[in-house]
Amino acid sequence: MEKEKIILGIDVGGSTTKIVGFRKRIDGIALIEPQFIRAADPITSIYGAFGRFTLENGLALQDIEKVMMTGVGSSFLSKPIYELPCESVNEFECVGRGGLYISGLDEAVVVSMGTGTALIHAKRPGPDEDIQIVYMGGTGIGGGTMMGLNRKMLGVDSIDHIEQLCSQGNLDNIDLRVKDLTSQHNLPKLNKDLTASNFGKLSDLATPSDLSLGIANLVAESILMLSVFAARSCKLDKVVLTGNLTGMEVIRDVFRKNSGTFGIDFIIPERAQFGPVIGAALSGLSR
Repeated sequence: MEKEKIILGIDVGGSTTKIVGFRKRIDGIALIEPQFIRAADPITSIYGAFGRFTLENGLALQDIEKVMMTGVGSSFLSKPIYELPCESVNEFECVGRGGLYISGLDEAVVVSMGTGTALIHAKRPGPDEDIQIVYMGGTGIGGGTMMGLNRKMLGVDSIDHIEQLCSQGNLDNIDLRVKDLTSQHNLPKLNKDLTASNFGKLSDLATPSDLSLGIANLVAESILMLSVFAARSCKLDKVVLTGNLTGMEVIRDVFRKNSGTFGIDFIIPERAQFGPVIGAALSGLSR
């Protein structure tokens, strides 16, 4: 009996490298759980992720059919990994393909929240047709914004430390909100906790925790509103969130609180952080 072949996906981002695999079987495909590592440079992170993933999953080089590469750092790889066939995949295709797979949807706006943010309209026209991908645009506001502002303003550059600060913060000392401008009965259909101006009520007494929470809220709300506009332009009511920022509770909380507020459901599927790299591996199966 012929041994199952495996297609790997590797996503080399600005801060982490992610890797995942799919086993090709007669009855379909099977996901091998994704992993990620942090490293000082792209080449180190690529080979580090590859070595750890193959070792922990008991994979030999001959088990691997090909490697699908994506992400900004993948361009640093100038030759095949251990002589394995390697292909580059458009990052936007990976975001859309991965977002639909992990959400189980046939059509959605898929948002990749990494160092920056990209918005993709992904659609599967029919069961036997390939996915259609349209890049809708993006913004430089993302995880890099949050890290940079925390580093400069608060001297903090650890995700764990930022999350700890945010958990103790109070937005009433930072943001000007609808409830600060008008009584609720004047705007019966509007959520009184919606932000009217990020950092618009910055108090002299604001603590580092308040500031860190304000930064995270600024990033999350900016992405949220862009997602709303994108979904409305496509006449859709579902947005799938992927990328590193989905792993932060403070970011997830903003989308959870506003899911349905604008007639849009924000979906954060299992393995949301790994959506693009899963899409990269899936692209190898579709070709």
